[in-house]
Amino acid sequence: MRRTSLWSVLLLLLVAPAWAAEPAQPAMSNNAVLVGWDGAHRDHVKALLKEGKLPNLQALIEQGTLVDVDVTSGATDTKAGWSQILTGYRPEITGVYNNSRYRDVPAGYSVFERLRAQFGADNIATVAVIGKRGHCGEINEPFKRPYDPAKDQPTQPAVKKGKGKGQAKQPGAKQPGFKKGRLGRVVEENGVKYLVFEGSPYFTMHNNVDEWHFGLMEDQKVGDKTLEMLDKYGKKPFFFFVHFAEVDHSGHQHGEKSPQYDEAIISGDRQLGRIVEKLKQLGVYDKTLIYVTADHGFDVGGKGHRNAPFVFLGTNDKSVIRGGCRADITPTILDRLGVDLAKITPPLDGESLAKPATKPPVKSEVIPKRRRKAAAAR
Repeated sequence: MRRTSLWSVLLLLLVAPAWAAEPAQPAMSNNAVLVGWDGAHRDHVKALLKEGKLPNLQALIEQGTLVDVDVTSGATDTKAGWSQILTGYRPEITGVYNNSRYRDVPAGYSVFERLRAQFGADNIATVAVIGKRGHCGEINEPFKRPYDPAKDQPTQPAVKKGKGKGQAKQPGAKQPGFKKGRLGRVVEENGVKYLVFEGSPYFTMHNNVDEWHFGLMEDQKVGDKTLEMLDKYGKKPFFFFVHFAEVDHSGHQHGEKSPQYDEAIISGDRQLGRIVEKLKQLGVYDKTLIYVTADHGFDVGGKGHRNAPFVFLGTNDKSVIRGGCRADITPTILDRLGVDLAKITPPLDGESLAKPATKPPVKSEVIPKRRRKAAAAR
């Protein structure tokens, strides 16, 4: 009997370290809010700061910094921009090149999923509140099905008068190989035609977020929903992506040099102030890192952003020491929240702006014009 008890004790001593050493998932020491001012050109942001018209961004950067961010890979448009910002990868990795050439971002690549993997889905809150209806936030599912000529004939959607008045049409809706009014492209395999759609960039990532709201359009509505979500989730560690669309819409409708464009940036600053105030009311501002950035700028004097690579990062994060490129945003957030970037696979293209750069800015493969035309024809 005594021998049996002795062996039991020895067995416990041998086994105990195995389960006792089981590492618990670490706690996220800070919260983070990524605020997007879609289409905000950094020259306008800096000019408005100088004029004292962005007091909330000014207060933020007085605690941290304002640095230049350039678009060095992918198009200067919404899909390419936010897909890169939310993943830290160039388009060759995500498959999102521009508003016309894109796919569902592979599982596990987004900042939401990285944080959940690191800290546990039950231990943090991940929330997206997005202003746009298309190009950012939409969650159309990938599909492949037999092509039905009767069912799949493209049609021009009817536009009702009076609907959407005052809102600019978002650019880039037409996709190479896609017909207007039809989601997907026709491909032929072994003599059989299929309608194929590779999904919106955000479809998989939205399934790995506690709450995903999009299509709110107006900055005030985005702000209202964000405050509602902070009331709901603000007492536990959290990461929020908050996207404001009015800057981009004003630029397309009125132009980069218009007072409406500047007023939309001021509107984004007003909502930033509401978010900061809510964080202070909840008692969590001091442990919340806020990053304000844009996906692209605007063509000088124009109503588009075909070549608009100049954006910015304004933050209360004192650790940010340099400017960089669009792919550096997510690596910065992950690094500052305690994720080991060296363990991420595939390796991120961007680097943390809280550390010195170790490689040149991320650049995309240069695709010859002949190949671009061939891809568009497919």
